[in-house]
Amino acid sequence: MHCNHSTQTLNESTGEILVDQTQSGKERDWKGKKERSQLTAEHFDLAGLTSKAERMNECADTLVFKKTPEALKLYQSWFCKVRLCPMCNWRRSLKIAYHNKKIVETVNERQKVRWLFLTLTVKNTDSESLSETISDMFKGFNRLSKYKAFKTSIKGFFRALEVTRDRDEYITKKRYDNNPAYYKRKGLEIGSENPNYGTYHPHFHVLLCVPTSYFKKKNYYITQDEWTTLWKRAMKLDYSPVVNVKKVKPKENLEDVKTYEDDFKRAIKEQNAVLEVSKYPVKDTDVIKGSEVTDENIETVKALDAALSYKRLIGYGGLLKEIHKELNLGDAEDGDLINISEEDEVANGVFEVVAKWHPGMKNYVVY
Repeated sequence: MHCNHSTQTLNESTGEILVDQTQSGKERDWKGKKERSQLTAEHFDLAGLTSKAERMNECADTLVFKKTPEALKLYQSWFCKVRLCPMCNWRRSLKIAYHNKKIVETVNERQKVRWLFLTLTVKNTDSESLSETISDMFKGFNRLSKYKAFKTSIKGFFRALEVTRDRDEYITKKRYDNNPAYYKRKGLEIGSENPNYGTYHPHFHVLLCVPTSYFKKKNYYITQDEWTTLWKRAMKLDYSPVVNVKKVKPKENLEDVKTYEDDFKRAIKEQNAVLEVSKYPVKDTDVIKGSEVTDENIETVKALDAALSYKRLIGYGGLLKEIHKELNLGDAEDGDLINISEEDEVANGVFEVVAKWHPGMKNYVVY
C-alpha cells in the first residue's frame, strides 16, 4: 500500500528526528538505507531505468508505526520492491534471517543435525554473459541436488545467489594473500594488473543440513574434491571450479551462562552462526561503490538489473523447504516487507507514530 496520501492532512512536524530501536537498544538505520536508496535511484535514472528510479526514490517516504511500551512497530509504508533497492533489500534480509532462524530452531528442536556452509563458483563473466551464466547456474544446482551423493547426504538446504563485481584494477596484497597459488600460476604478483577487473562473479552460498553421522560414515561424507567434481559435472564445465565447504562454526561471543547445558549452548551458538550465512544476497555496497554517482556504478546497475530480473535469488530444499511451508513463513523476496516477524504484528488500538522523509534535513521527521 502506498501511504503518501495518509500524510496529506498532517500540518506540521514535531521537529523530532525518528529514533527506532530494537528491544536490545540497537538503532534501525532507516536514514542510512533511505539515503542509499536515493543514491541508487539516481544511478537508475542515469541508466535509463526511469520507472524503477521513480519508484525507488519514493520508497518508504512515509513510515507509520504503532507505539508499544517496548518499541515502535512498523505498521504501514510503501516499498518499491525494485530488486536492487537498498531499503527493500534491508527489509528482505531481516525477513530471511527471521525465517531461517525459525527453520533452524525447529530443525534443531526435532532432530540432531549438523550444518555446513558450501560455496559454489564459476569463472568470472562479463556483463553481456552474466544473465545466461546465472541461468546456467540455477540449472546446474538443480542437477546437483538430484545426484545420488547429494540426496543421500543432504537432509535439506538454503541456497542464495550472490553476484559481486571485481572493482580492483590492480592486485592488492589482500587479494594475493587470499589465493597466492592462483596468482603464481598466472605469473602475477602484488601490483600487477588484475585480469578480472570489471567482471562479475556469480556464486552460490548454500547452507546444508546433514545428519550427525555425516563426518563418520563414508557413504555420507563428501570431501571438498568430491564437491568440486560434482559441481563441475552439474555445470558441464571444462575446468575445475573453485568450491569450498566447511562446518558452520558456532559464534563464541554468547554469554557463558553456567546453567545452560553444553548441548543447548552449542545449539544456540550454532543458530547464531547459521544466521550469519543466510542474509539476503544483494548488498547495496556491491551495487554502488562509494557515495557518488560514477560511470562504473551506472554500468553495474545496468548489468545487475538486467541479469537479476525475474530470477529468485534464494531457495529452500528438502527438510528446510518442508519446515518453511509448515511454518507458513511466506515469500521473503516478493512478499510483505512490513511484517518481518510474528512479533511485528501488533494490536490496532495502540498509538500511531508517523515519520516522513524530509529531503532538506535528509532524515525522517516525526509528525
